[in-house]
Parts: sequence; structure tokens; C-alpha cells
Amino acid sequence: MRMFRNDYSEGAAPQILKALIDTNEEQCVGYTEGDPHCEHARELIREACQQPDAMVEFCLGGTSANVIGVTGMLRDWEGVICTKDGHINVHETGAIAATGRTVLPTQDTDGFLSPEEAEKVFRFQTSTGRHMTLPKVVYITDTTEIGGVWTRDRFDAIVDWAHGHGLKVFLDGARLASALTSPANDLTLPYIASRVEAFYLGGTKNGMLFGEAMVIMDDELRESFPFLQKERGGLMAKGRLLGVQFEAAFTPDAQTGEAPYWTLARGANDCALALRDGLVALGFEPYGRSDSNQQFFTVTPEQQEAFESASGCETFYALDDGRKVIRFVCSWATGRADVDELLALAKTLS
Repeated sequence: MRMFRNDYSEGAAPQILKALIDTNEEQCVGYTEGDPHCEHARELIREACQQPDAMVEFCLGGTSANVIGVTGMLRDWEGVICTKDGHINVHETGAIAATGRTVLPTQDTDGFLSPEEAEKVFRFQTSTGRHMTLPKVVYITDTTEIGGVWTRDRFDAIVDWAHGHGLKVFLDGARLASALTSPANDLTLPYIASRVEAFYLGGTKNGMLFGEAMVIMDDELRESFPFLQKERGGLMAKGRLLGVQFEAAFTPDAQTGEAPYWTLARGANDCALALRDGLVALGFEPYGRSDSNQQFFTVTPEQQEAFESASGCETFYALDDGRKVIRFVCSWATGRADVDELLALAKTLS
């Protein structure tokens, strides 16, 4: 059975791998400055974002992008507001804190950062002047940590709140392709780019060997990014490998007219939603609402063990009543036959 553990277990999607092979013997300048593939990828991304003046840079992975992007907009005494389950708060080994910056979590429980909870943190942090870390940046993810897809109303609400309080917005886009191709989505890439100070387009979790593309509108981050990237070990000598992958991902297909970056994500979503609907039909209980390539279900310990052994799914939470929350993830390489095979197993466990 194909594993449903995550969306980066495989190597590269065929279009990406072909581009790497085709350019393998080229000689390009080092890092990501001046080689034709990185420069062309930058132009393709600016065009997709409708931000001709945006700074586009390439990172090795999500943690590197988060650390450099978030801390590049913070001074020593400033912090970043996020949900308590935000990736920078729970899954990056204190990477933000290790730089001397402070993560300020809210009590939101559904993966979405709300203005109401952000306001509580802001008021508390600013209640005693210089004795408290000053909030300066808001961090959100699309999709959320538990697969939620931001709607325009929700997105506008938190961005309006942040800007109304003089805060900047950083969007973690490790799975942004999944979010923007979800049937629940009503945001566009240009709209996001027009409203936040910085975000990135995830490649590691969408068909690339590795890599994320940071899109920067913020002047402070424009200045700090190149130096922080080098200082914090995020500058790749063979940077053209990043450029080649994003160049291939954002070049429209000759037949469909759609860039592979979106096609690959849509395929993963389609499989995940078929899996969700199939599991629900068998009587399994979803944990929250996910319309993306990650699906969460509440199961018994016995079911959890059987699913994990067969499909590699991960256990995310242990609930107070003893049940487990497990996660199934579909990738660009998942097929409907793989989904059917997992549903056949699920039928024996329902």
C-alpha cells in the first residue's frame, strides 16, 4: 500500500525531475544570483503574483523560510503572534526562539488565527510598556496546521486587524498550492500578495525535491533577507537547482495552459477529498473540517494501530477519552487506486 504519511516522501514530480535532468550539465553561477533559471523563475512568480516589484528569493525548506522571513521583520524586543498550534510554535524545535525572538501564541483552537484572540495577546503584551515583548508580526498558514483553508472574509479580518495595529503579516505557504486549488478556497494568489508583507510558495510539499520561494514586499525584510539567509545557513551554493524547479513548476503546460504547480496540488486535493468522503461514508469521524490534501480523523487506538501499520499515517493528538486523531496526507503521486486500496482496508475496520 502506498504511504499516506506526508506529501514529501517521494522525490520530484516528473515535470520537475525532467527539468533537473535536462539542465544537469549546465554551468551556472553559484547561489541564486544571476543564473538564468533563478532569474526566469523570479519573473514567472512575480507575474503569477501580479507583483512586478516584489523581491523573490529561494529557501531550502519551510523551517528556513519561516525563521528568515519572520525574524527578518523583527527587532530584538519584538515578537510574532500565531495560533498555539502554529508551525513556528510547535514543530520547529524553537527555531524562532533560538534567534532571540519571541513567539506569542493565542488560544485559537481551530488552526485559524482570529482577531479576537490576537487582540487579547496584543493587549496583554502592550499592557506594561517596555517590560513586555512588543508584538510586531502576525504569522498565519494556508492551509492551516490541521488542513483548514482560509476564506477571503477570514483572511481580510486578520490582515485588517494586524494592519490596524501596525503589525506586519507573514504567510507560511508550505501548502499554499493545496489551499488555492481547494474547492473551499475563494482567495487568489495576487490578492494574497497584495495584502501581506511577505509569504512563500511551498515546493517541498508540492512535487519538488526541496525548496520554497519567498515573495517579499516588506522593505525591512528586503534589506535583511540576503544577510540572514547566509548567516543562518540557508544559502545554497547550487542555487540554480531551486531556480530550475520553480521555473518548471510555474511554466504553463503547452496543452492545458496551467502551470504544474497548480495541477500537482489539485490532484493531491482530489485524492484527499475522495478519501475523506469515503471514510465518512464508512462511519469514521472527521476531526475538524479539511478541504485540502491533509485529512484528520478520530479513531480508536485499535483502528489507529491498524491504519498506521498499513498506511504510515501519523498520530497527531491523543484525546482525553482515549481516542486518537490520525492524519492522512495525499501528494502529487497519490492515485485514486491508492485511495481505493486504503478505503478497502478502512471498511474492514469500521
